[in-house]
Amino acid sequence: MKKARKLYDSPNGDHWYLIRDPSGAVFVRHEANIASGGQVEHVGIAEFLSTGLGPEQQELLRLIGTLADEHPVHS
Repeated sequence: MKKARKLYDSPNGDHWYLIRDPSGAVFVRHEANIASGGQVEHVGIAEFLSTGLGPEQQELLRLIGTLADEHPVHS
């Protein structure tokens, strides 16, 4: 069973999800809006983050940043 977390819904109707499949692989699922053809694309994390700094990438970076909040580093 895949696990998914919504990253971002764009004003034009595109949707992005962070997905982890049963093998443990993690990737971003992009669902294009119907006007753009409604295509679904799976993209690796590194490739997704290298495509720009749009709101969908910013949301993934924010989510990753919350992981550091959970475990403070002691000097």
